[in-house]
Amino acid sequence: MAEFVDGFEALAKIGPCISIFGSARTQPGHEAYELTVDITKKLAEEGFGIISGGGPGIMEAANKGAQLGGGKSVGLNIELPFEQHDNPYIDRDANLHFEYFFVRKTMFTKYSQGFVMMPGGFGTMDEFFEVATLIQTGKMLQVPLILVGSTYWAGLMEWLQTTMLTEQYISSEDLQLLKIADTAEEVAAHVLNFYSKNPLQPNF
Repeated sequence: MAEFVDGFEALAKIGPCISIFGSARTQPGHEAYELTVDITKKLAEEGFGIISGGGPGIMEAANKGAQLGGGKSVGLNIELPFEQHDNPYIDRDANLHFEYFFVRKTMFTKYSQGFVMMPGGFGTMDEFFEVATLIQTGKMLQVPLILVGSTYWAGLMEWLQTTMLTEQYISSEDLQLLKIADTAEEVAAHVLNFYSKNPLQPNF
């Protein structure tokens, strides 16, 4: 309960933000790391704050780009036995720490007006499908859900189309929730195009 209260108090007036998910193992200099910096810098320049998981890898790149673009840089850290530690690009008043994944996920979904999925592992897939499920079932409003890296996501997208959709476990409308992008410009265009037609508002 204390984690919920602290999170709500810290983020209640944060303004429109985009959440970035991706691997903690991605190193500076890697193509995905540098692309993440470019994406979040561009989104920050367009007026969006950036929320990451607060740790290294893609999370660090996301917060770095946010600061370079002059935007709000939020980190939602989780206590883990490995990989996770604060990165140095989080705003001092927006560096939150959580013990429980479900509280942290609530903060991501409640305060984000879009989600950008960079290449990642089990954690990234968990976050991706969690958000997709909430939107599909109407438990949160539809917001941009963008998968970055057409090559990385190609196998999963093919399986969704040829197996999950064919078996009628999802509908074609569900797949339309997902956008694919390869550049910072494409990501920003998806977000800006969506909000040229839809108002910015709380997710739930």
